[in-house]
Amino acid sequence: MTTRSVVDRAIGGGALALAALAPLIFSDYWVGALLTQTLFLGIVASSLIFLSAYGGMVSLAQVALYGIAGFVLGNVVTNGNTKGLNLGWNPWLAVVLAIAVTVLVAVLFGLLASRSVGIYFLMITLTFGVIANLFFGQVTTFSGFGGISGIPAPHPIGPVDEHPNRLYYVALVMSVLVYALLRYVVRTPFGLTLQGVRDDPVRMASLGYNVVLHRTLAFAFAAVVAALAGVLFVWWNGHIDPASIDLSAMIDVLVIAVIGGLYRLEGAWLGAFVFVMLNNYSRQIDFVGPRFHTLIGLVFLAIVLVSPAGLAGIWERAQGALGLGGGAAPQPATAAEAPTRDADV
Repeated sequence: MTTRSVVDRAIGGGALALAALAPLIFSDYWVGALLTQTLFLGIVASSLIFLSAYGGMVSLAQVALYGIAGFVLGNVVTNGNTKGLNLGWNPWLAVVLAIAVTVLVAVLFGLLASRSVGIYFLMITLTFGVIANLFFGQVTTFSGFGGISGIPAPHPIGPVDEHPNRLYYVALVMSVLVYALLRYVVRTPFGLTLQGVRDDPVRMASLGYNVVLHRTLAFAFAAVVAALAGVLFVWWNGHIDPASIDLSAMIDVLVIAVIGGLYRLEGAWLGAFVFVMLNNYSRQIDFVGPRFHTLIGLVFLAIVLVSPAGLAGIWERAQGALGLGGGAAPQPATAAEAPTRDADV
């Protein structure tokens, strides 16, 4: 094990320990409003980073998938004076349905987009996001522009206003599990093959791999991660409307991923933390308040100019300067070890 790996693990363990003790250290506002938001935004950003780093697909549809899960959950669990179906189902069954519906939609999106690459893939997924936003805004049976309110967090998590620490710990555990799952998947034969598709899709197709299928499955898998974030969001917010998944929200998640680092999964939560802190505290400054997106744009520009690999890349450079090895942000592992036997999956 290299010195850099030891340092990374030590810092990661320290950050996790600090997160676990956060309710004992920070105020309820910090835990309930800021840190919980950081965690679920980090989860949805990690789904984007997974697709970008290991599949070569920069997707702007992750917020739409996150929103679909939230809207399905809201329609199914509510049972009162709000928009939507108000079916009043068991909240845990509703979570399963929300994830299932999101994955089905993601498979459709993936089949349509996976034959495209680069800017074309980006624009197609942007179109999916716009369609989702307009659908829930105009189809009043499922939402309308007013959205769905009064979405309860299930027992024993809710009510969130009274017990903010419970949802925080659920989000923390979910973040750790998502991170571990993504790290595991990229090392499986499927993950290595996906990286091969990213690096040279023509060669992988000539070896017998179904490139479109692999991209579609990766898109569907990332949708599961985004759906989990959507569930946490509606539990945290108690409300979802089309503005929650509009173009601004799509760009925000992309900015989070780029600030943290598009090639490191850890960058998802690092970027989310920076974004949430700036969003919260800069808006309290009279001059900055209505110009938040200008501020975050300047921060985005500065970080990209200094380090195209984001804050994770700056950390890698710092390690190199300290003689811990490697001065540049690591790219995702190549597919040199990918299986060479013919297979479709």
